[in-house]
Amino acid sequence: MKLTIEQMTNGLTPEHDFVFPSRPENPEMRESTSVWLYEENGEFGFPRVGIEAEAHSWDNRRVQGNFAFSNGRILHGHCIGAAHSPFDAQGRPAILGAGPISFQCIEPFFKWRITYDGDAADGTVEEQIAHKLNPGKRARVKYDVELTMVTPAWVQDNTPEAVAKMTEADAIEAANMGIGWRYEHLFRAEGWFEVDGVKRDFKGTGLHVKRQSVRPLAGFRGHCWQSAVFPDGRAFGYITYPPRENGSAYNEGYIYQDGKMYPAKAVKIPWLRRIVGAGDDVSVELESELGITRIEGVSALNTFRVGNPDLQGLDLNQGGVRFTWDGQSAYGMMERSSHTSLTRIG
Repeated sequence: MKLTIEQMTNGLTPEHDFVFPSRPENPEMRESTSVWLYEENGEFGFPRVGIEAEAHSWDNRRVQGNFAFSNGRILHGHCIGAAHSPFDAQGRPAILGAGPISFQCIEPFFKWRITYDGDAADGTVEEQIAHKLNPGKRARVKYDVELTMVTPAWVQDNTPEAVAKMTEADAIEAANMGIGWRYEHLFRAEGWFEVDGVKRDFKGTGLHVKRQSVRPLAGFRGHCWQSAVFPDGRAFGYITYPPRENGSAYNEGYIYQDGKMYPAKAVKIPWLRRIVGAGDDVSVELESELGITRIEGVSALNTFRVGNPDLQGLDLNQGGVRFTWDGQSAYGMMERSSHTSLTRIG
């Protein structure tokens, strides 16, 4: 049964799915949209393709294009791209585009379309880990995919009004997430992907993330973030940060089952400790009113940035996971970061 627009927005409005029609006044405000997409059999994935459109550089936006294959090949398509017009054929501010990539809202909170036509550095995950990826070796990448949302939006309301009511500690965590609002929801996808001149149709699943916020990251200390939707429609997602000195930490998530979202928190967390191309145990346990839900996971389709200069030198893992839950399996997303003193290669 198709969910209603009220269920899908989960407290937001359909207009939240559109984009800023012009540059925001606050130079630190950003419009960000990203997608994590996995071919249904795990042959390849896009472990984050996205745009960070920041007001201070509104016409020149940061583009990220990660592509990973089951044989360890990766394509790294990061660049600065010129902004596209935000207006669709109906005059709605429905498009966030930059350089080779475009995200278009077709039906708010139900359907999006993503396209890409550009090149990317071509190598392996092992070369990426060892800082030996050759930026001069390039591959042409194209795709056109339609995304159909299948879970309600999971919303983080960190608007200034909400943050003003938080404790000091919670306000700091909110800043790491972004002052404004953010939501994510899971989808099923269908489209085509072309690389090496070979075009193939595919189906998949993944996560769509959208935010309009100011995001100071100076105090960011790492995170663990996972989600997936399964063949029977059950789904889960969570984000958590490492505990502070007093033991407290941001730790929020959900389990979606039988048309209902149950608030949850992670009680067994696969923090980034090993930097390995595939095969890491990334199982998670979530606590909710349903009890303890264990979801087994094995990492796959990974990309890495070791000693990431854009994130206070933290090691960053953006990849996929083959999750198993009560005998069902599905590919889903994972992003983790940890201080280099906590990780080892291999």
